[in-house]
Amino acid sequence: MAKQTIDLDATTTFLTRLLKTPSPTGFTENAIAYVEDAFSTFPLAMHRTVKGALVATWEGEADSEPRALTAHVDTLGAMVSEIKDGGRLKLTQIGGYMWNAIEGEGVTVHTADGRTYRGTVLTTKSSTHAYGGESAKQERKAENMELRLDIRAETPAEVRQAGIEVGDFISLDPRVEVTETGFIRSRHLDDKAGVACIYGALKTLTDAGLKPAQRTTLLISNYEEVGHGAATGFPPDLVELLAVDMGVLGERQNSDEYTVSICAKDSGGPYHIDMRHKLVGLAQAADIGYKVDVYPFYGSDGEAFWRAGGDARVGLIGPGVDASHAYERTHRDSLEETIRLIVEYLLN
Repeated sequence: MAKQTIDLDATTTFLTRLLKTPSPTGFTENAIAYVEDAFSTFPLAMHRTVKGALVATWEGEADSEPRALTAHVDTLGAMVSEIKDGGRLKLTQIGGYMWNAIEGEGVTVHTADGRTYRGTVLTTKSSTHAYGGESAKQERKAENMELRLDIRAETPAEVRQAGIEVGDFISLDPRVEVTETGFIRSRHLDDKAGVACIYGALKTLTDAGLKPAQRTTLLISNYEEVGHGAATGFPPDLVELLAVDMGVLGERQNSDEYTVSICAKDSGGPYHIDMRHKLVGLAQAADIGYKVDVYPFYGSDGEAFWRAGGDARVGLIGPGVDASHAYERTHRDSLEETIRLIVEYLLN
């Protein structure tokens, strides 16, 4: 089969706009709407689940072994847990990350009535001129972190007058940058890069006038970072599920930023061996750059599906992402190889 043309520029544009759309878990409506609008150019039948996920169906050449792809738009973030006496905010994490990974980060507070306010995440002893060596020694944990609001408010009453309250969502600045050397630096590449790869694969097939070999369901989930994103939403006759999420980079990891990572096992256990062998075979046959890897501290929507009682073969692939759950980075080459493998999977 001829090699398909990937519109990597359109994929990168889609990804950049998605990265700039705030979507901490539980606050994903705008991101889901953005994906829904982008997917509307493809031959898909779409609907939302009650939980708020986007489900799309593409009728295939056959209907004998229905498949699904899943990726998630929800990201790390925070929520207001307390308004302090001085007018600053205490935070509770959404998703799992190191506090030092967001120290000094710009954020947006989203109020219940739709207002937004800017601020910065700091330690309670952030000034070395005021606290000297105590600043560096202070442990980065929840009780030592706070949000400095960019409003004139020095009491809880003044903060509340601005409409800010406990339970308001806080999104982290993504700081998206696409370099001339092909790197993409941003927060939340986990897993908006995976959603972008699905978009790129759909565009590739649509532009070529092709359709999947089997009926295919696409689930863009919105609760993955807290463990139950893709627990539901799939048709009951599903035979295979391919989760598209980031590949792990670090010491002793096999993945990189230039190939597609195929996960053999993560902290939840092995993925289905038949799916892994199938994906490796497709990559080899199409000369796709890939790495098989094991992720030691990782879970996916594929496991959420299995734990909820899903009975299908599950595999996991994705672009390699450096510094995951911090200020992340990948390369356009990794996006391209991931898109190519998704395309081969859909066509075979």
